[in-house]
Amino acid sequence: MGEITNFRGETIPASARSAPDHAVEELIARVGDRVRKARERKGIPRRVLSDMSGVSPRYLAQLESGAGNISIALLQRVADALDHRIEWLVAEEDPWNSEAAHIAQIFRTASREQRKQVLDILAPEPASALRAGRICLIGLRGSGKSTLGARAGEILGLPFVELNREIEEQAGMAVNEVMALYGQEGYRKLEAQALSRVIATHDSLMLAVAGGIVAEPDTFNLLLGRFHTVWLKAAPAEHMARVRAQGDTRPMAGNDDAMAQLNAILASREALYQRAEAQVNTSGKTVDEALAALLSVIAERGFLSR
Repeated sequence: MGEITNFRGETIPASARSAPDHAVEELIARVGDRVRKARERKGIPRRVLSDMSGVSPRYLAQLESGAGNISIALLQRVADALDHRIEWLVAEEDPWNSEAAHIAQIFRTASREQRKQVLDILAPEPASALRAGRICLIGLRGSGKSTLGARAGEILGLPFVELNREIEEQAGMAVNEVMALYGQEGYRKLEAQALSRVIATHDSLMLAVAGGIVAEPDTFNLLLGRFHTVWLKAAPAEHMARVRAQGDTRPMAGNDDAMAQLNAILASREALYQRAEAQVNTSGKTVDEALAALLSVIAERGFLSR
């Protein structure tokens, strides 16, 4: 490898460095290659990834080419923006060619009946028994999880729980403060702990979770195994409009690429959201219409049947 660039964008000539360390150079090249592949697979332009991660387009280009000696802090930002764990980017085993990844890909593209058969074989108890009367709403922010979850829970006689509120109770601070203090990795650990606690204390409930929970494989698999899941989906423009109507202007404030980012996030998570047992499209529906559709799905699928 020739010249390398540090995280400040400064070029470090070979003469100013110590003897070549092939292991380090291979690691840098491997990380760059995986960042590029992950970005391309998700259809995220480099400029959009730059906005999402706070890492400059120039440096991302250097990183992807294997010429950027990225710091752990910046790599974590890139991993978060790509909805990947940082270990996934640096592991020696190719995540796309591993047996586990191959099996996971087959499972994701299998039919609902095929996935049920696999789970019936692997699970120590029938899936219906493990899920009990728990229902979880997943989807992007602005999909209606809180509004519909609360109203459906009231009608069905189920307690309604928002996982972020459980995290805040556990941490003793607001979620944004958790993120600022502990970072994405710390938040994900608290999220997993909160989910386990909810499972242990509720046999029946209506749960709403943050949209990014699907990006943490272990936590999402636990969720799928212990809850009947419903993906609340909507058109990206409706997601954005609903969030703004709630008084949250952050998605658009000073960011001309906000809609492109939203589309990229949705594209990167769509295959994961599709693993839910059921879907309810809330686009163009009033709250009452969307609620009726959700209740209909719950009844038709027998989510509360024992």
